[in-house]
Amino acid sequence: MGSPTSLAVATIFVAVIMLYESNAQLNATFYGDTCSNASTIVRNAVQQALQSDSRIGASLIRLHFHDCFVNGCDGSILLDRGGSITQSEKDAAPNTNSTRGFDVVDNIKAALESSCPSVVSCADILALAAEASVSLSGGPTWNVLLGRRDSLTANQAGANTSIPSPVEGLSNITSKFSAVGLDTNDLVALSGAHTFGRAQCRVFIGRLYNFNGTGNPDPTINSTYLTTLQQTCPQNGDGTVLANLDPTTPDSFDNGYFTNLQNNQGLLQSDQELFSTAGASTVSIVNSFSSNQTAFFERFAQSMINMGNISPLTGTNGEIRSDCKKVNGD
Repeated sequence: MGSPTSLAVATIFVAVIMLYESNAQLNATFYGDTCSNASTIVRNAVQQALQSDSRIGASLIRLHFHDCFVNGCDGSILLDRGGSITQSEKDAAPNTNSTRGFDVVDNIKAALESSCPSVVSCADILALAAEASVSLSGGPTWNVLLGRRDSLTANQAGANTSIPSPVEGLSNITSKFSAVGLDTNDLVALSGAHTFGRAQCRVFIGRLYNFNGTGNPDPTINSTYLTTLQQTCPQNGDGTVLANLDPTTPDSFDNGYFTNLQNNQGLLQSDQELFSTAGASTVSIVNSFSSNQTAFFERFAQSMINMGNISPLTGTNGEIRSDCKKVNGD
């Protein structure tokens, strides 16, 4: 039997480990005893939504992305203005008239509340919905780590400054990824989510006619692709018209996005710069993912897990919202 001192040290050590696990560690079986069918409920709802809206998968993964980059993956992007929330992240420049899929999140939450009330967080719904969206569209599957709790606040100012912009240069975007602990491999892999979904003309029209004030189109756009985009998005036309992020397989999750970049067919400036920025470390990663879809899928899954680990609220921090749009009691 150990001495009282060694027993005390061992007890403290065990206590520290337990504290760490309860407050910092997400895990794939978090709802195993409390809501074992959570992932099935989410997947079924996403599958149903995809039947009537081919864009919804991309929209749902974008919600998770825009959530995690602002105060961590805490469901703060879902909060409406009202009650204790004086400014909503939904009204921040990267999100307003752009983010969508909130109705699907509400449907998922209602189904989960019916099956296991006050158990599954809205932050975890976003993580599960992102995985379902990718795997149901032909992409990889992964074990989603769970156990996040929901924020009591939103951060509109943070959403305006922390979310990478489609018109930013590669160095700025790299810095924003680095600020949340994500590296260049994560940046290129997660950009590959633009293998499906749409973007509004207003987001990339600057590339088509007057790039950076030059009076000419962005020289990195393939000329045939440029003509197509100019027909879709005429000057002074409707800025909300949609274009496919991936012109080749617009609704499938595959590695076609990276081949598009090699062909100068990246829709957004932030996409094409991954390949067209001379000397950038991203170029070789694009080439690797273009030639090897398995390598892309494996890295994408790992990068989604990495992103999902950004500053989650765990343990007794935050809450489990009963309505994803508002803080409990508001």
